[in-house]
Amino acid sequence: MNAVRPPLLEAALKSCTKSPRSATYRASLHQSRRTIQRPQRRWVSDGSKPPTPPGTAEKVTVFAPKTRIAVGVVFVGTLAYSMITGNREIAAAEQDSAQQYPPPPPPSGSGGHQLEAPSIAERDALSKRESGISPTSPMRLRMEQFIKQKQQEIVKSLESVDGSRFTIDSWDRPRGGGGITCVLQDGQVFEKAGVNTSVVYGTLPREAISKMRVNHKALDAGVESLEFFAAGLSLVLHPINPMAPTVHLNYRYFETANHDGSTNAWWFGGGTDLTPSYLFDEDVIAFHRGIKEACDKHDKNYYPRFKKWCDDYFYVKHRGECRGVGGIFFDDLDETEKDQESLFAFIQSCLGAFLPSYLPIIEKRKEMPFSEHEKRWQQLRRGRYVEFNLVHDRGTAFGLNTPGARIESILMSLPLTARWQYQHEPEKGSREERLVNILKKPVEWV
Repeated sequence: MNAVRPPLLEAALKSCTKSPRSATYRASLHQSRRTIQRPQRRWVSDGSKPPTPPGTAEKVTVFAPKTRIAVGVVFVGTLAYSMITGNREIAAAEQDSAQQYPPPPPPSGSGGHQLEAPSIAERDALSKRESGISPTSPMRLRMEQFIKQKQQEIVKSLESVDGSRFTIDSWDRPRGGGGITCVLQDGQVFEKAGVNTSVVYGTLPREAISKMRVNHKALDAGVESLEFFAAGLSLVLHPINPMAPTVHLNYRYFETANHDGSTNAWWFGGGTDLTPSYLFDEDVIAFHRGIKEACDKHDKNYYPRFKKWCDDYFYVKHRGECRGVGGIFFDDLDETEKDQESLFAFIQSCLGAFLPSYLPIIEKRKEMPFSEHEKRWQQLRRGRYVEFNLVHDRGTAFGLNTPGARIESILMSLPLTARWQYQHEPEKGSREERLVNILKKPVEWV
């Protein structure tokens, strides 16, 4: 039975048998042979094996001496020699065998090639596999876990309201992360509803870092690039009934990392807002009251501050009106605002307040009668919604400009149907005109 040598051993054996001896080695060997003088002895052969001279070890025949040597210490020496000289045969054999038996990385400070440090995506994947997610895990992992839990809770509640099931589409990003897109279209209550979670790992170029440093001085300005992590939950619900308001929600976390994986800078952002086609004051008041209660648990100044920020942010400049009747909006909340744990608790309270604030409204309005005229007005208002999202919204712009972003998930916020009508003006004294007047001059609801 013939043994088959592994490619790495075969290459080593060839190297042992073919490696030329240096000139210094040959000269030394020649000199040693000249200086050693052995006594001359004569032997008469009678056909048998001659006796061993006294004081001389008996010679032992070794089978396949070159193979034995190569498998021994010389094999290790040959591998080291090939690393230095770049022996092509051994390198090729290493490449073949490494597919099944990858070598461990060289120890720190050794002469081997240094491997790149693992990315934060690789670090997080390893951490989740080995120890799961706990209160002491990095904020990246805790935020990801939280938004996925809330997504399941919200989807389950909305399916109960509509009577239809969401289509669930999970996707992965090649460089790390992924998301879960949950969409319901042509339902019993919702014309279109989307509840998305996304987790994105990537690299910020120097230009992007410079722009972000306007609001985040902790960002290192002296590097060419920084790894980043972004995670968020986005929700948009467009009901069929014009009497039921559209609602939007988004809560997110952003972090940049140094080359060693440590956090460089971080911040939270988010908010929620209501966009009715027909105004029911009690609905708007209840919605704002729920948000205010969540804010007041953490800071009494949050609601008035973030309510104004919402009115300013969701302003459709080219129309001279707000997108809806507001809510709260905030961004770039970092260590200059409060510590990380306090802000994470604030995010949890806000997201937890959504269902208690919105579900009573949709349950009350979903089956109200409406006319064709009122449906057309709803479509016109949705046209304004689309205009803001595609022209002014920072989140949409960030997503569309992120390499490898999932466009379908980003544009999930757009309604299934909308309408643009040339020079349309609401009738004087109508409910439609009252809504437009409030959108042009936001009011304090609580």
